[in-house]
Amino acid sequence: MTITDLKNRFQKELLSIYLKEEIAAFFYLLTEHRLGLKRLDIALDPTASISTINEQFFILNLNKLKKEIPIQYIIGETEFFGLPFYVDKDVLIPRPETEELVEWVMEKIKEARKKSKDNPNSNRELKIIDIGTGSGCIAIALAKNIPNVKVWALDVSEKSLEVARKNATLNKADIEFLQLDILKTNKLPTKYDIIVSNPPYVRELEKQEIKNNVLQNEPSLALFVKDENPLLFYDRIADFAKENLTLNGELYFEINQYLGTETAELLEKKGFQNIELRKDLFGNDRMIFSSFASCE
Repeated sequence: MTITDLKNRFQKELLSIYLKEEIAAFFYLLTEHRLGLKRLDIALDPTASISTINEQFFILNLNKLKKEIPIQYIIGETEFFGLPFYVDKDVLIPRPETEELVEWVMEKIKEARKKSKDNPNSNRELKIIDIGTGSGCIAIALAKNIPNVKVWALDVSEKSLEVARKNATLNKADIEFLQLDILKTNKLPTKYDIIVSNPPYVRELEKQEIKNNVLQNEPSLALFVKDENPLLFYDRIADFAKENLTLNGELYFEINQYLGTETAELLEKKGFQNIELRKDLFGNDRMIFSSFASCE
């Protein structure tokens, strides 16, 4: 079998499930992962033969794609904020919208440091905690891109933390990991300048909007909340933030696009200030910022 034969087989057998462009992307990801060949290499030598053992690899993963297993889980890796990440079924696959949240945190830190550059404390070490870290993508991206920070990452799942630790090592990021249930955690010994979180926020009623590759494969614990209490994690993390933020500390959330107003109102009722709601690249309410004037 030639590489072109294989590519055509992918298109023929997957076209009833995916768009043509998606199938091509899957094929090129697999050829680079398995054979070390980029798209240009294939274009230059389209009749290159595939060995039997490699052919078996591609057919095996073609069948996984037919079952709508995400390509990131198949190859065990993805990219987030220009960094490589290992992923498996124990963690959510990082999304572009979450990159926007990271970018927003970075923008605000840069602006704040620029405004206070004449202050001797303007470039002091910032303490940041990522709550519900999953793969560790937010914590690691912040640690790698912001000068003079100390980053913590918290998750209830030991399996998720195993993945996050692996990714911290992969990216040479200095992260302190905590296995705690944020719904049962009130106060930590350290106070943080910034708390950031992408908690579960998809309501059960929204499952019909979720694609099968997500619904059937990604961890439901990290995705879904009950319809009757969709802001459970935001409510709890906001209370945690009030106890664990430094003076005028900042809180960032990724949010349910349908509950932007409700999330803002929740934060306002709890005494948070400077509330900003921001849309993602698709035009949906996706993230929110607030600060809290601690009494301490």
